[in-house]
Amino acid sequence: MNVLAIGCHPDDVEIACSGTLVKCVKRGDNVTVCHVSSGDLGHVLIPPEELVPMRAEEARKAGSLAGIKVVYAGGNDLQIHECDQTLRDSLVEIIRDAAPDFIITHAPDDYMPDHVNVSKLVFDAAFTASLPNYHSGGSRAAALVPIYYMDTLAGVNFQPEEYVDISKEIELKLRMLGCHQSQLVWMREHDGIDFADMVKTCSRYRGYQCGVEYAEGFKPCRVYLRGTTRRLLP
Repeated sequence: MNVLAIGCHPDDVEIACSGTLVKCVKRGDNVTVCHVSSGDLGHVLIPPEELVPMRAEEARKAGSLAGIKVVYAGGNDLQIHECDQTLRDSLVEIIRDAAPDFIITHAPDDYMPDHVNVSKLVFDAAFTASLPNYHSGGSRAAALVPIYYMDTLAGVNFQPEEYVDISKEIELKLRMLGCHQSQLVWMREHDGIDFADMVKTCSRYRGYQCGVEYAEGFKPCRVYLRGTTRRLLP
């Protein structure tokens, strides 16, 4: 299968669903991760012109640990808007190129505007990508596939409907997260948060909910033609 995970910032996927993506790679799937924003405002001290290439390299390193392709949609922090046709068309091309059997993205009621707008853009772009007569770049139309919403930060207001056991993948998940040093150091020094510990704790909590050591939780997008009788998550 082909799997496409679309997060807003370069570390969002590592936080919420990288264990699942590692399991997808292990079962033979082709996995692509897209970050919609460059993460240019994600630091107090490092200016955007230095931070953007730094975060891009962090994302590339994280993907390389698991054999995951990493692409960038072209946006910047706080400039992600649900009606941005340029970004939507970029996502259309990324979806068509990845030809996914399912897509993972942010929940539509996540905690910050950029995440919420990415969720809406992905929903829009995934439908648009399936229209053969919509030509944003000349590529072939994609199938209309299921969308899964990944966990919110710290699981706030998110009750999973499906779980993935990542007990064997938790250490690699944390190594992938560890590639994002600009974010881990910033959150430790400026917010007093051990971010890696927080992510591990949340995975442990999801594990308690479904009877395994560590897990990640998801909710399917329940709208017409997005449902399936197949178990797509690993």
